[in-house]
Amino acid sequence: MPGRWVAQALSCLGLWLVSAAAILSLPLQAQPVLPVPALTAPVLDTTGTLNDAQTRSLQEKLVSFESSTGSQIVLLMVPSTLPEDITSYANRVANTWKIGRKGVGDGLLLIVAKDDRKVRIEVAKTLEGAIPDLAAKQVIEEAITPRFKQGDFAGGLDAAVDQLMARIKGEALPAPVPRSDRPTSGFQWTDLAVFLFIAVPLVGGIARRIMGRNLGSIATGGGIGMLALLLTRSWLLAGLAGLVALTWTLLSGFGRSLGAPGWGSSNSHGWSTGGGGFSSGSGGFSSGGGGDFGGGGASGDW
Repeated sequence: MPGRWVAQALSCLGLWLVSAAAILSLPLQAQPVLPVPALTAPVLDTTGTLNDAQTRSLQEKLVSFESSTGSQIVLLMVPSTLPEDITSYANRVANTWKIGRKGVGDGLLLIVAKDDRKVRIEVAKTLEGAIPDLAAKQVIEEAITPRFKQGDFAGGLDAAVDQLMARIKGEALPAPVPRSDRPTSGFQWTDLAVFLFIAVPLVGGIARRIMGRNLGSIATGGGIGMLALLLTRSWLLAGLAGLVALTWTLLSGFGRSLGAPGWGSSNSHGWSTGGGGFSSGSGGFSSGGGGDFGGGGASGDW
């Protein structure tokens, strides 16, 4: 009888332990994976470890390297990658961002999980010849780990970037293609539209009042064309601007009333100088659409 009671007690205790273990494991099972942040800059530090000067120095180096070689390196610092290991998370981030040039795929991601004390170099397939797994491991052990142990995160990242760039430069990759022959002044299509929207009615109305309809229209077209040439440094855009100015001034009745319907001094309806993909300001950084990361690279800790 006592033996049966002991057996039942042990059985109940065992069930309780199993239940408790299952309950305690629920938070771990429900923990979501770390989301992939938006790629807005070549250096993303979500830990606040790097100061502004350090971030700016690294970004300038990476942007200059991309401009000269076409290859793209991105640095990401996160507190932790849990519940994923750093290898899985790095591969997911790299393939989501598609770092590197489209059709070339020459991208590389260096990710640091600060609280986990782990680092990973994720290499796109195109660069696996320039940076094989052994070379990536060597960069971690020689450039990153010693400095990270001393708390010098900026120094470790900078030294790693130098070694990685040197290896990529030795690879036979396609030369970078100029991004655009857009005017070097930075004047955009939306800027030109706003300029015409405001300048043509004002200049055209004054010119027609002073010189008459025909001569005033010609003067307006020529003046607007010259201003557009100075702003855009493009003869094509200047010619189009002059033609628009000439046609509008010739056909409109703006000369009789500076308050003609449809024209005003406000650009709050329909035009913007900062949106629609035409702005080169903040938030404009993105990958080249390359990618294809097959798991090449190496991981380490400190």
